[in-house]
Amino acid sequence: MAPAAWLKRAQVRSCALEGEAQSPRAGAHATRADSRRAAPSDAQLAHYASTALIDEAQLTPKPALVDQRGSGAHRDLDLATMLCSAQALEPTFAALARTARRRGEPSALLRTELAQIGRAGEQDMLRATGGSNAHRGAIWIVGLLVAGAAMDACAVSPASTFAAASDRRSTAGHTEHPDASQICTRAAQVACFPDRFAAPSDSHGERARQRYQVGGARREAQDGFPHVIDVGLPALLAARAKGIEENAARVDALLAIMASLDDTCLLHRAGLPGLHAGQHGARRVLQAGGSSTPAGRAALAALEHELLSLNASPGGAADLLAATLFLDMLAHHRAGRSPDPWNI
Repeated sequence: MAPAAWLKRAQVRSCALEGEAQSPRAGAHATRADSRRAAPSDAQLAHYASTALIDEAQLTPKPALVDQRGSGAHRDLDLATMLCSAQALEPTFAALARTARRRGEPSALLRTELAQIGRAGEQDMLRATGGSNAHRGAIWIVGLLVAGAAMDACAVSPASTFAAASDRRSTAGHTEHPDASQICTRAAQVACFPDRFAAPSDSHGERARQRYQVGGARREAQDGFPHVIDVGLPALLAARAKGIEENAARVDALLAIMASLDDTCLLHRAGLPGLHAGQHGARRVLQAGGSSTPAGRAALAALEHELLSLNASPGGAADLLAATLFLDMLAHHRAGRSPDPWNI
């Protein structure tokens, strides 16, 4: 993205913050801000990132994905492997946070250093799982957000403010939440720098991205994680606001992401029929009332049956749900509440 575009986005956020400073409630907001906990340490960021991967893996039921019922459409993965991978990546996330905090600002040098750490972390993951590529996409997606959070002195404000922020839309249709958006923006700025030492990629996702001319994980990051900020977090918080229990709220957030994401995992495994099955099926579940309703559960079972028949699974959406849960944990940390209060 051009530097002018980043400047414009920064100016919009600056104006929004200035407007809030003029609010009659500014004093109350400042008092609450002063009472928040300090920004999380590198070790805490790494723990939250690993926990987000664990929570995503354990979330059940997920359509055609590894969960507590089984391996879904995957023959080389199971829940134990996913949990082992998530735990093995915690030192990688800590190194990403430490490096980003030391550099302080997005730069080409930081991009190079983070890429080297990520590649080393991928090897750690492969060794820990016996060669299973459980979280390659998550190293990129969640790892960049870890770096963005480490660079951001304000971290994330309480999760409850996301609900109010979901009503404030820019002309581009993006949720305007200054703190979470700032983390995503910093991560996106890093992603926009080239990885100078990367070998030509022949990953499944890259092949699908080129064949079907979709953005993939790279574009998602460079665009500022729109499926996290504008889809996943608002869906999660809207479900909670309706009183939906936490497990179903998280499943519905996953479905909301699936409904609009051009998931390269679906495209790789089943082409356009797989992508359309995932998107349309997710919409049907949500239109039926979500995974907490009888009609929604029936639609979810039908979606899973169709994806399994195509040997397809929405792995890209799963990575973005983990990113959503990571930012949600940061919100609870800053609010002085347990970052993982739901005990699902």
